[in-house]
Amino acid sequence: MYFGLQTGWISMMSLQSSLLGFALFKPFQSMLRTKFGPIENVVLQSTAVATGTMPLAAGFVGVLPALELMNKNDNESGPIILTAKQLVLWSLGVAFFGVFFAVPLRKQTIVREKLRFPSGTATAQMISLLHQIPDPSVKQGRRRRRIQSPEQTEHQPLLHSFPSYHSSAAYSRQDLSAQISTVDHAFEESWTYKLRALIGSFSLSSAYTLLSYFFPIITALPVFNWLTFNMINLRAWEWYFTPSLSYVGQGVIMGLPTTLSMLLGCVVGWGILSPMAYYAGWAPGPIDDWKTGSKGWILWVSLGVMISESVVSLGMVMMRSLVKLYHSTQNVKRWNSQESDTGETAVAAVEDDDDDDAPAEQRVSRTTTVVGLVLSTLLCVYLVRYIFGPTILSVQMTLLAVAVALLLSVLGVRALGETDLNPVSGIGKISQVIFAAMIPGGIAANLIAGGIAEAGAQQAGDLMQDLKTGHLLHASPKAQFYGQLIGSCVSAFIATFAYILYRTIYSIPGPEFPVPTAQVWLDMSRLVNGHPLPPHVAEFIFLFSMVFAVLVVLKETSATKSRYIPQGIAFAIGIYNPPSFTLARVIGGILGYYWTKYCDADDSEICEQKKGWSRVPLFLHHVFKDYRHHVGNVFIIIVASGFVLGEGTFAIVNMIMRAYDIPHF
Repeated sequence: MYFGLQTGWISMMSLQSSLLGFALFKPFQSMLRTKFGPIENVVLQSTAVATGTMPLAAGFVGVLPALELMNKNDNESGPIILTAKQLVLWSLGVAFFGVFFAVPLRKQTIVREKLRFPSGTATAQMISLLHQIPDPSVKQGRRRRRIQSPEQTEHQPLLHSFPSYHSSAAYSRQDLSAQISTVDHAFEESWTYKLRALIGSFSLSSAYTLLSYFFPIITALPVFNWLTFNMINLRAWEWYFTPSLSYVGQGVIMGLPTTLSMLLGCVVGWGILSPMAYYAGWAPGPIDDWKTGSKGWILWVSLGVMISESVVSLGMVMMRSLVKLYHSTQNVKRWNSQESDTGETAVAAVEDDDDDDAPAEQRVSRTTTVVGLVLSTLLCVYLVRYIFGPTILSVQMTLLAVAVALLLSVLGVRALGETDLNPVSGIGKISQVIFAAMIPGGIAANLIAGGIAEAGAQQAGDLMQDLKTGHLLHASPKAQFYGQLIGSCVSAFIATFAYILYRTIYSIPGPEFPVPTAQVWLDMSRLVNGHPLPPHVAEFIFLFSMVFAVLVVLKETSATKSRYIPQGIAFAIGIYNPPSFTLARVIGGILGYYWTKYCDADDSEICEQKKGWSRVPLFLHHVFKDYRHHVGNVFIIIVASGFVLGEGTFAIVNMIMRAYDIPHF
């Protein structure tokens, strides 16, 4: 909620959930009736992700603030401000049908097509690293390998490294015990370094957050004014630096290509387009004004880029799916007409896919899926009618919104599986276009219907990433499914409480929480319902939309590495958020990149101070060489997690101090 209201960006945090869950349970392993193994860790992070992403899924950082920003021209009764009870009911109304959408998609996308789902795969690798089991992304055999119990996986990696040529059984047992003891000691030493990194980064971020309450100036350092000796007031154009460690941590998690795309959007939007619009008289109002200022003017360009990339990406996914379906149909016909040399038919191939799936008792039944989908849809229809009344969004339109959510979720899940990007922002905008044609002039209805579609796509995408993690680690899909339902249900109350708390203590939107996504939603709704665009922005929308449409096609079809092609959504985020949002994240992306390079380098290269990235100052090497040796690449993820968790936790402390008017400078 904290980061979403600030920037509109929310991460699944599945890596962080699995890491934090392991850290919390590890000290109590001896007290647990069932050991906290990899399967338990999968279910924990599935539940945690469902809980943590509710602010985005239920629209607390987008649709709901947009309803509060409406005026009399948008809605006859003015803004719609929901009470705590209504917020809980709305959250419960949109929390479940997306979960049921994902269940039938699992078999096709994960078991049969084996789509990558990069974040889900990375989380499985993190959990395997924490629990000392082999990397699950490396294929171990054709058939699915069952994990019977956590105890059996405790030393699974060791079993493959033990010599099998001992002639003496007694000697073999002693040797095994010695090796187990050695590796256990190495693991405990490695975990000590990991825990030290997590606590240290958490403490640093917490200290900065606490300090920022008493000295707010440190959250907005005018370094660009200093660089120009105050000859140019770049602070007025939103160019200042926020040294937030949580922003740095998020940049590590996002990665260098994403943060560089954001930086490009930041430079183009705030360094070129914003001054151009202001001095040309196209946006004559105050720079930071959403309506008449250049901040609102460049927002339209970011909106065009988001829609263009989402539509083209979903179109590419649809075309690829149709091509795959055609080829699979042709293969089935060929297999059925003539058996292969091994005698395997199409039916046998399908049965082999079933062998790679979870046991039948661990899958969600078809009856549960159908009944749950019907009941969750009816719940959504009833609660939307109860909250907003029959005049804003009719029952038929609510049902249509759920149907649109279902169709767009299928495309969104496929895009997520192939690119690691769930285009929920674009999906919401596409649904707004659809409902503008169905309900012309109904801005409130447009926002609500778009929120329903986005919720379905978000919930389905989150669960599919988690199910990929569970599939690789042989966890029960049914347990993850119920974990998602529990997390979503609980978070309906937690997210509402947090939103009411922030809305009571702070002005939303305001300096601390500008909620940029809400303005994107509202402007899009106004546009599709006939409101005019600001002067001369249409040409730039068309130009940048075409550019990123071409870049998406190049990225999807080019044989070269696509990481050099800017990402449209990240570029758009760099535009509609001020530079302070982006700069610290770019630093995080750079740190993550160079740490990986540092870990991959040989000690001789570092000590000899060779060319390029290898040129690491020796004093830094002496400080971090133990972490490099004992923790490796995952060290930077642990530090990033501590940074994010530290500010997110102590932001609550700051909020309490603000509520009690504790003095500060």
